[in-house]
Order: sequence, then C-alpha cells, then structure tokens
Amino acid sequence: MSEEARTGTAGAQTPPAGLVKTVAFPTSALRSKVDSRIVDHQQSRVDFVVWSAEEESRGLRKSDIDAVILPYPDHGPTIDRLHELPNLKFVQLQTTGYDALIGKVGPEVQVATASGVHAAATAELAVALTLARLRGIDVAARDMTRQTWDHQQLPSLADRKILIVGAGGIGNAIYDRFAPFEVEQARVATTARDDDRGHIHAIDELPSLLPDAEVVVLITPLTDRTAKLVDKDFLAALPDGALVVNVARGGVVDTDALLTELQTGRIHAALDVVDPEPLPAKHPLWEAPNTLLTPHVGGDASAFHPRIERLLVEQLHRLQVGKELLNIVDLPEE
Repeated sequence: MSEEARTGTAGAQTPPAGLVKTVAFPTSALRSKVDSRIVDHQQSRVDFVVWSAEEESRGLRKSDIDAVILPYPDHGPTIDRLHELPNLKFVQLQTTGYDALIGKVGPEVQVATASGVHAAATAELAVALTLARLRGIDVAARDMTRQTWDHQQLPSLADRKILIVGAGGIGNAIYDRFAPFEVEQARVATTARDDDRGHIHAIDELPSLLPDAEVVVLITPLTDRTAKLVDKDFLAALPDGALVVNVARGGVVDTDALLTELQTGRIHAALDVVDPEPLPAKHPLWEAPNTLLTPHVGGDASAFHPRIERLLVEQLHRLQVGKELLNIVDLPEE
C-alpha cells in the first residue's frame, strides 16, 4: 500500500510547543543513547523518564507521563497499560505497523510509527528469503546436518516475475534491491499511480496480475482490507511453483488456505511473519513442504539501532518546538 496509507500523515496536526512535558522511555539504555545524541543547543525542558515498576516505586507518577515510547519488539504489555496514563497525549512506536494500538488509545492521543527505520533490514530479508527458498539453501543447510549431497537444478532469481504487494517505503526498498537481479517487477498499492520507479497497480487489479506472478512479496499493513488478503482464491490464481514471501504481518495470509496449497507441493513459501505468532509447537507450518520460516526478524537487525535513535531525537525536538511530527497515523476505529 502507499506510504500515505502506511503513515497516515494526511490530516496530521502540529502539536503546540510545550505540549509534552514528560516522555517515558522503555529502557534506561535507550533514554541514555537518545539523550546523548541531542546537542546542547537543542536540549529541552522535557523530562526523560523510564516507565517501570522500579521508577514508580521511587515516586514516578503516572499522571506526569504525557508521552510514551513503546518497547521493541514486544510492545504488547506496555500497550495494555496505556489506559493507566490519564494525561497521555502522544505515543511513539518503534515498529512500522500500528495495528496493535487500534482500540487502545483515544482520538486525543497522537500516534506515530517508526516508518523508514526498518526499510533497509526488512528489504534485505525479503531478498534473502526469496533467494534461499528459490535456490534451496534452507534444504541444503538441513542436508549438511545429515552429510547428504543432493545436487539439483533449482529456479534462479534471474528472469523471475516478481509482484510486490505494498508500495510504501519498505516496498520500494525491496523493489530497489531486486532490481540488479535481472527480474521483471510489478507493484500493487491501494490505488493505481505512477512514480519514479514506474507504474503501480491498484489492489483491484490483483486477479489479472497473479497468474503471471512467480514470486509474490507481501509488505502491506494489516488493515480490514488486507486481513487474509492471501486467501484460497488468491493462491489458486498463482502459477504452479510460485513463491509467497511474507515480511508484512501474519494476518495478511489465511494460514489454513496457505497450508492446503503447501501440503500439495504446488506452492512455496518463505515467511518471516505468521498467524498465529509466535508459531506454537507442533503447528503444521513447522513441517510444511517447500516452506522456510524465520521468527519475525525482518526489521530487528543492527541497522535498526542508529536509525531509531535518529528518529527519536528528531521527533523529540519536534515535540519541543511544536513542529509537525513525523509518521503520524490516524488509527481506524475498531
């Protein structure tokens, strides 16, 4: 989908200067790293605290916290406590996706994502998963443990027709990384348009695009429209031997429908995200043929740390001076 759909910047309001007085960090380490990056002339009167049981025992009052930086990668427990903060005005995610916050905060709370922070690492993994599954690297790694030499001719990435579902920042980063591999690429977003990379198809055009898609890369937000987008009909439209790569959200794929296709051997999959997640022991996906799984590590690489720190420094400066915030989203109602 479009970057606008991902970040929801349309209609974002500029916060008044001084709106936020106390920003709660998830850890003291992140607070220290961000604080050290703020140059002297940008030092603000905003207090940086760590929201923890230990700090509350030392006198931190929940009523004083009006901005929260959520933990990464597991922000669920903190999200479930946001209702305890009576004066909350702003929440900053360290993830690109924001679906976990839907229904957790009211319209008076501004929410920002970490759009852009995860683009490089997630795009790397999308290419790595595609290459690994096409060239059978996952199978060869397992064969090593059995000392089995099994020479096969497998599909190359070169000459493949790739369909990228999602044309935001990460989708475009994936497109750019595939470009040198001599592939044919198409992109899909909510609406059709053109950009400097070429034409972007509308999501309604999927039925005509899927029969030619040898590799489908999913990098779309999880919304009401994209939940179980990859269903039985979507998969049935793909050619035999097609590869589905999911670096978006597990809920974009109907797991049961995908399993049915995988177990016939007709379709391949390389999945960094699944539904349910984490994948329970003995779930049939663990042993599905033609399947490569990674444990939701797309954006969680070393590149994440300097990028999130830069974003937080810029965002906190904008909060201080009342400048328009980055990556504001308009959360849909439940």
